[in-house]
Amino acid sequence: MVKKRLGQVREVMRQKQIDAYLIPTADFHQSEYVGDYFQTRRYVSGFTGYAGTLIITLEQAGLWTDGRYFIQAEQELEDSEITLYKSGVEGMLTEEEFLQREVKEHGVIGFDGRTVAASVGKRIEEMQKEKGIRIAYEEDLIDLIWEGRPVMSMNPVYVLELRYAGEDAQEKIKRIREAMEVRHATMHIITSLDDIAWILNIRGSDIPNNPVVLCYLIITKKESLLFIEELKLSWEVTEYLEGLGITIYGYNEIYEYVKMIVQPEVVLCDLDKVNYAIIKAIPSQISIINGCNPSVAMRAVKNEIEIDNLRQAHIKDGVAFTKFMYYIKQNIGKVPLDEVSASEYLEEQRKQQNGYLEPSFSTICAYKENAAMMHYHAKKGECKELKKEGLLLIDSGGQYLEGTTDLTRTLALGPVCEEQRKHYTAVVVSMLNLSNARFLYGCTGQNLDILARGPIWNMNLDYQCGTGHGVGYLLNVHEGPNGFCWSSPKGTKPSAVLEDGMVTTDEPGIYIEGSHGIRIENELVCCKGEQNEYGQFMYFEPLTMAPIDVDALDMTRMTTVEKARLNAYHKKVYETILPFLTLDEAVWLRQYTRQI
Repeated sequence: MVKKRLGQVREVMRQKQIDAYLIPTADFHQSEYVGDYFQTRRYVSGFTGYAGTLIITLEQAGLWTDGRYFIQAEQELEDSEITLYKSGVEGMLTEEEFLQREVKEHGVIGFDGRTVAASVGKRIEEMQKEKGIRIAYEEDLIDLIWEGRPVMSMNPVYVLELRYAGEDAQEKIKRIREAMEVRHATMHIITSLDDIAWILNIRGSDIPNNPVVLCYLIITKKESLLFIEELKLSWEVTEYLEGLGITIYGYNEIYEYVKMIVQPEVVLCDLDKVNYAIIKAIPSQISIINGCNPSVAMRAVKNEIEIDNLRQAHIKDGVAFTKFMYYIKQNIGKVPLDEVSASEYLEEQRKQQNGYLEPSFSTICAYKENAAMMHYHAKKGECKELKKEGLLLIDSGGQYLEGTTDLTRTLALGPVCEEQRKHYTAVVVSMLNLSNARFLYGCTGQNLDILARGPIWNMNLDYQCGTGHGVGYLLNVHEGPNGFCWSSPKGTKPSAVLEDGMVTTDEPGIYIEGSHGIRIENELVCCKGEQNEYGQFMYFEPLTMAPIDVDALDMTRMTTVEKARLNAYHKKVYETILPFLTLDEAVWLRQYTRQI
């Protein structure tokens, strides 16, 4: 099927006289995850990972993806004619280098300009100027061959109440305008869906597991304009938006609107987020300030109401996970279980919690060697049966009215080998090291990453991803600008200074291809500590409240301090979760959170 679709794309390329066609994993808003309508790269390549770029020429095809998906991509691209290029690996050809090599003078590079970031399009422009390359960005070629393509989401919008949002949308718009003034901008074009949802206190379900709404927002000194399909808006939501002083336009009208921008307007936008087609539609004489949307830093710092709500969301999530862990431990080897049925049981436990809406991402439930693929997804009828041996990794989360959760635990289902026990202990120690950090204000995640990665580096091992990411509030589970990573890969922005109120995951891991994968993940909220002559000290409060499996630990490899850290965390988990358990579950939890 992949070869057939590559052939169909090439036929259209010949008709349109295009030499190379680029298909990113993106919608019109540069979202990390995309709805079914936008799954063009998956449709053509057969690669199901969430991140990747496909480039097709008339003779060959290449797919670029990052270290989270290397194993998965190798398996899914086998016999497809598509060459895997491992992004971030030294000496590996990049997408731009590939285009530079493959597209001859006066050739044509094509892509749907609505799905490519303006910054990427402009880099291709600069790269190809000397060769007289033309860029064809006005048409979606995949739409010409995709029979039965899913329709774009038309799901309804709802308003997030102030008791959850913690700040009125009018106040947020006022803060945006103040930030625009500082940057000497008179107009701000916002296309990133989580920014718009946060600013307006609206939510939706246009992307699975991401409660966002397909729309664009423009804020000027005096007015706000929302570009959205009006069928998505109830009378109540329309009235709410109009009450904010927002004028509503059709979703696709933004492309005509920006053509009419006149001087002396000065436009602020993030060229990594705004798509190439929008930027090309803005008259050339208009000044554009390229900069991160002010709302990114604002929404990363959760307000007091959001943090209080998040604590409640994590209690609910911890109760659901504890009941799941109890069930698995009690029933493994007694009732039939596999990767899919286990993840379904966890989902059922979350559904029992008040305020639960949906998963925050597609659950990763991976047994034994499947867990070595960081973003493995089990399929019914094709997944592994769980047995009373080895390790099970389960990475999951929930969207609650009280916030977004992201939790990973690795469970011993029975005997595990010495190497696995050694690796498991190192990962637990790594997570606790970072969780217990004390540091001066001004540190970024890059400064602190070694605390988690150090015990794993000491074994000459590593994991090919960051240690943690920011988390939205009833928004995307992955959110910038905060995170933990020892380096900033080419083309990415460095992690931000860790501010009081930022929520970041702490999730080191070890992944051994063909054998096992281990990850332990807690969410942390950054807090102010003591201030003295040395400055403002900071620390982390763990939000996640779920037991860590002690069955796989090698306690001889833990210091007294490391054991004390685990004991302190487990004491808090036990006291927090206990009131919501049955008697049998409570007795079991006491055993699994015992002092070691």
